[in-house]
Amino acid sequence: MKSLYAGRAGQAALLAGACGLALAFSATADAQDAADAAEEEAQPAPPAPDQAAEGNEIIVTATKREQTLQDVPIAVSVTSAKTLEQAQIRDLKDLTSVVPSLRVTQLQSSANTNFIIRGFGNGANNAGIEPSVGVFIDGVYRSRSAAQIGDFPDVQRIEVLRGPQSTLFGKNASVGVISIVTAAPKFDFGGNVEASYGNYDAVVLKGVVTGPVTDGLAVSLAGGVNKRDGYNKDLGTGNETNERNRWFVRGQALWEPNAQARVRLIGDYSKIDENCCGVVNLRPSSATQAIRALGGRVNGPDEIYANRVYSNIDSVNDIENWGASGQVDYDFGPLTFTSITAYRRLDAFTNQDSDFTSADLIGFNAQDQGIKTFTQELRAATNMDGPLNFLVGGYYFNESIRQSNQLGWGEDARGYADVLIRGLTQNTQSLSSIEATISGLTGTNYTGRFFVAGQKLDERYRLKNEAFSVFGQADFKIGDRLTVTGGINYTKDKKDFAASATSSDVFANLDLVQIGGTALSRGFISTALGTTDPLAIAAFAQANPTVFANLQAQASGFAALNANLSTQQAAADSNPLTVGNPLLALQDLQYLPPFLAVPNAVEPGRTRDDKFTYIVRVAYDLTDDINVYASYATGFKASSINLSRDSRPLLSDREALIARGLTVVNQTYGSRFAGPESSTVYEIGLKADWGLVTANLAAFDQRINGFQSNTFTGSGFVLANAGKQSVRGIEFEGTVKPAKGWQFNVAMTYLDPKYDSFVLSAVGDLSKTRPAGIPAISSTFAASYDHEFDSGHHLILRGDFHYESPVQIAEGLPGFLDGGTRVAIEAARPFRREVNEANASITWAMPSGFELTLWGRNLTDNRYLLQIFDTPAQPGSISGYTSQPRTYGVAARYRF
Repeated sequence: MKSLYAGRAGQAALLAGACGLALAFSATADAQDAADAAEEEAQPAPPAPDQAAEGNEIIVTATKREQTLQDVPIAVSVTSAKTLEQAQIRDLKDLTSVVPSLRVTQLQSSANTNFIIRGFGNGANNAGIEPSVGVFIDGVYRSRSAAQIGDFPDVQRIEVLRGPQSTLFGKNASVGVISIVTAAPKFDFGGNVEASYGNYDAVVLKGVVTGPVTDGLAVSLAGGVNKRDGYNKDLGTGNETNERNRWFVRGQALWEPNAQARVRLIGDYSKIDENCCGVVNLRPSSATQAIRALGGRVNGPDEIYANRVYSNIDSVNDIENWGASGQVDYDFGPLTFTSITAYRRLDAFTNQDSDFTSADLIGFNAQDQGIKTFTQELRAATNMDGPLNFLVGGYYFNESIRQSNQLGWGEDARGYADVLIRGLTQNTQSLSSIEATISGLTGTNYTGRFFVAGQKLDERYRLKNEAFSVFGQADFKIGDRLTVTGGINYTKDKKDFAASATSSDVFANLDLVQIGGTALSRGFISTALGTTDPLAIAAFAQANPTVFANLQAQASGFAALNANLSTQQAAADSNPLTVGNPLLALQDLQYLPPFLAVPNAVEPGRTRDDKFTYIVRVAYDLTDDINVYASYATGFKASSINLSRDSRPLLSDREALIARGLTVVNQTYGSRFAGPESSTVYEIGLKADWGLVTANLAAFDQRINGFQSNTFTGSGFVLANAGKQSVRGIEFEGTVKPAKGWQFNVAMTYLDPKYDSFVLSAVGDLSKTRPAGIPAISSTFAASYDHEFDSGHHLILRGDFHYESPVQIAEGLPGFLDGGTRVAIEAARPFRREVNEANASITWAMPSGFELTLWGRNLTDNRYLLQIFDTPAQPGSISGYTSQPRTYGVAARYRF
């Protein structure tokens, strides 16, 4: 295999950028010199970033060494700055259109972005669930999704590493890595500025300037603003949602005191303040009709893509993200020592109308979250001409999360509950009659106290995560063409967590089983005595104390036998003495029940995990242009913690909790945490570079044991480990340059996923079924043409088409489990997604450095559902998130 172990980190990429700036300066100087007009006409337009290295010759750091894409025996997709600019890819969400094996979705809020590679991935919506896809920016790990969203001011390239990467990247890369590499400061003055305007009043302003301060010190400063009106009109509030309103600033310094040492310091700050994200109703239920009867507005299934939603309050997404990092590289003979130290801080406050209607049912669903992260990496890598090269290192991770949530009833909650109670009891009861009945049974006055606005669940969570890993990898070259690689990683992870919540929801704090038992007991006595008059019953008890005591004992046994039976079960029972507890039909309305705090005497509130992961790979150069490889790798992700109101004790702790008297009213059992997941992949691949044609092919069999599944139920999240999930697939990426200025790209992914075993999913046993949301085929076809005129001007045309085959969006919906697993699965079956998106741009590039681009994304206005879920507070209803509509605009850029 050819190697490119550079003695100076980033030297090749910086040299390419410096050459581009030199050409730009040359063209500008010639334009000012009339005597050299003829030479000016011969100058090419200033090249876009990375133009000097394209296709399989682009430099990547997938193995934490600099190598060409051709020489890296890993399935990795690389998107250059040139592609990012011409395709108008604004953030990681848009990257899917050029990397078919990657899927990026933003759902509940601006703070939640989910990354999936080869069908695997999780981590959104719950800060305690670590992502399975690791995101790194300039070698610094970004631990949570809100910290991973950002515009691209000075990106050099984005590498998407597919398959487990835990050997070199640690515990959070069990299915892949996204590595974003930005341009380091340069010792020649230069930069670029860009202004863009598009539909929905989209305005993007960004730029970067770089240059020397002294002979050994260079700096750069990048910044930008990204604003856009929302594409969904909220007819409840009168405002717009799914908007953009964010800005950033990023400063860097590069100090090279001598030929052996390099120090790179980076500081950044970004701010998001957006109204996001709109939800549409896909399937109404009787509860939805009840909301409409109260005057609430909900969109109908026939207007899913009408860009109209309904809320009674605007969403809040107030997110601050900042950090600083320092990287030191030092060359000592054949060794390069590297240290990367980073501290990051994320503060996010979000709030939304979680019933997704214009009625004030759920008055607020606020979350205040803070995350502090410190990381330290040390490594040493050889740079030798001999047959052996190796890399060894260690990594330390320390993170603390604090989070508080508030979820409470709104002003319309009582009226809505009254309608639901009438429906559940076939119009035999109302909210006021239930309050009166329960008051009589308990001796407590509950009149006017159920579902009162402001009653809430007040939640508090803490998580402390400390982890370290040591790793090493060696490449041994046998002869001129064969290279054998072996690597190992040991990771130890420690988590300590605490969770508590206080419920002021009066109705949710009632023990309907016990209260219903009291009613059954009284009913038994009344039937036995032939009267319901309490005075007559009291008189009988006083006159016949022994008989009445025996009657009470019989009544208690009768009540205990029947109290847990629902009305439907009782009706189906042939035993005439079986009488169901009528109050159990109202348990579905106990949305905010009490919460058992952790840690407690049974649950310690901690997890301890450790794992060895490794990789074995053989690579062989068939010719100077064709490389093949075969590898086996393992991956690891530590336990995840359920930091939500659905964090409930494990069923295995039930007896111990009861024995110690630690259960709360309406105690249910679920998952405080999910155990670690481990992954394996068998992969064979081929990389070919014939100059005008490149081809990269990978075939793999990838499996995850204990995949951490996180499913929304309409009222909370179910976190559970799947037994085993597997996927077999083939990936192909190729480029062709048939003539001067022309380039064609194709990328295709075929996936065949399966739940080998998943008995305890949120919708029942899914073993031997296909996981939802993973299309069989994902592909992107792109073409570009760069025509250079004699004057030095360039006309650059680019277009791409992204296709994903039809796929069911969700395996099932937990809100329909009352009818059994089959009903829950069938409820989700009609909702499928197919993607057909076309993007294009036209750029006019002038020798002076000025460029003008017309661009469009999703030109066919292809709309589809991103996700579906059980609608909160609307039993039997289904809601979902929709994709972004067509966007287009014009951008002006100046390079200097």
